[in-house]
Amino acid sequence: MPEGTVTVAGLRAGSVPADTEPEKAGTPGGPVPSGACSDTHREIAFHGERSGRAPLTWGQRAIWHAIRRTAPNDHYFNIGRVLPLADRGRPVTVPEALGALARLTERHESLRTRLLLPPLDGEPAQSLADAGTLSVTMTRAAGLPEAAAEAEALLGRLSATRFDYAAEWPVRAALITVGDRVTHAVLVLCHLAADGHAAEVLVRDLRLLVRRGSAGPPPASTPLDLARDQHAAAGRRRGAAALAHWEAGYRAAPPTMFPDPCAQPRTPRFWTGRLVSPALARAVGTVAAAHRVSGSTVLLTASAALVAAGEGHRTAAVMPIVGNRTAGALRDLVSTLSQDGLFVLDLAEASGPRKASGLAEPHGPTEPSGTREPHGLAEPSGPTEAAGLAGTFTDLLPAAYRSALRAYRAAVYDPVEWDALGERLSVEYGTDVHPYCCFNDMRLVERALPEGPRATGAELAEARRRTTFGFPATQDRVACRYCLHVTEEGDALAVSLTADTAYLPPEKIRAHLYAMEELIVASAAGTPPPLTELRTLLAAAGGDRP
Repeated sequence: MPEGTVTVAGLRAGSVPADTEPEKAGTPGGPVPSGACSDTHREIAFHGERSGRAPLTWGQRAIWHAIRRTAPNDHYFNIGRVLPLADRGRPVTVPEALGALARLTERHESLRTRLLLPPLDGEPAQSLADAGTLSVTMTRAAGLPEAAAEAEALLGRLSATRFDYAAEWPVRAALITVGDRVTHAVLVLCHLAADGHAAEVLVRDLRLLVRRGSAGPPPASTPLDLARDQHAAAGRRRGAAALAHWEAGYRAAPPTMFPDPCAQPRTPRFWTGRLVSPALARAVGTVAAAHRVSGSTVLLTASAALVAAGEGHRTAAVMPIVGNRTAGALRDLVSTLSQDGLFVLDLAEASGPRKASGLAEPHGPTEPSGTREPHGLAEPSGPTEAAGLAGTFTDLLPAAYRSALRAYRAAVYDPVEWDALGERLSVEYGTDVHPYCCFNDMRLVERALPEGPRATGAELAEARRRTTFGFPATQDRVACRYCLHVTEEGDALAVSLTADTAYLPPEKIRAHLYAMEELIVASAAGTPPPLTELRTLLAAAGGDRP
């Protein structure tokens, strides 16, 4: 199961042709969706079992730090979902839907929790309310097709503004009606209250509450309980062990993956390129099955290898967003648990002669007995041309799989201590120490490869004819230089790259995405590109493709 679960509001816009100017996400004063002027509001009361205060969980601290770095464009982190309610079962009335929303808010404490901001610089806390009222937006539509369009328009409108974290409930809810029947429910969530996995839990529970009146037993844990556990002595010991992995990884990798600007930044500065490829979906599954790794590992490794090749590094450092839900008590917890992991891959070492064990062990690799800690940061003076590379892209996968597992295991830590580690190393080495390169597989599950013969090279080439590419959105400010997001769209993988155009101008964003497709498709067809040719692949990728 992929670890990344964060859904980014800025990637929700549909693709536009590659040669057109992208839409600026969340632009104030933009066109008002149809039906916006006819909205009404209904207040619903909720009554939970308890109130309380606690520090932020580490996942909440992590997203709060990201929000502060991204403000005032932090609406980028809003999470939105649409739940169709007219597709099956008996019609749903407005009182039934409003009652289900009230019970959903009572069931999940994070929806009743707001931020407590300190009077001066310091760490905020969370405050859980036991009761209150929630305003629900009501929109009417003429028929079912219009209702679906209204739901998407309302989703975009409610997602396009930042939350008032201290005063506003962390959920915005809306209902679309046709006559006296509710056809859609819309939820927009503050990222302090939920990550992508939690959003799916809420959609599931709301559906059950509407249809059955109950969503089953309450969650096994709560954000307040988790915060208290993490800030206790045992939690801090676990966090310290995770940060030891980070320090070792930092010392093994370049200080940053994108050290030098290469172009005049565009306005807005951050552009999102989006590639939708049925061929990539089939190829990822084929390569993963052949090498006994996850599809997420294939995509993460491709991203890391291409970034390293493009910037002339021998070692890649990428920060995958990790879901942190392996513990049973956390699987249905509505909170934001995702944190950054650190994936470090020495391409020369990983692609060299392998031990007799070969591919990843069928029962899962074991943790290495020790972690190599080179003395000092690798490549302290900036990137150098990669040297000593041998083998092909798929030769990286066994070592990459083990490195990914280490990253996932070391992704629960106190972000305050993590910041301190980065600052300490930056001072020690006289340069900013941060990969500024992240990877987010937002799929909740990976689809199994269909039974039957694997796709041939000719079939994959034909599937590539259906690939589309565009620049759907821009942002003024994002706290990273390279952010890759993976989702699904029908039978295709949708891979979006949001990048700082001072380091990756639009033509390079496009080249990275097409190079990833070509790299993985060629590997699935039995001709994995040599690592020494990845830079050439980046230079030529896309060609005359759309």
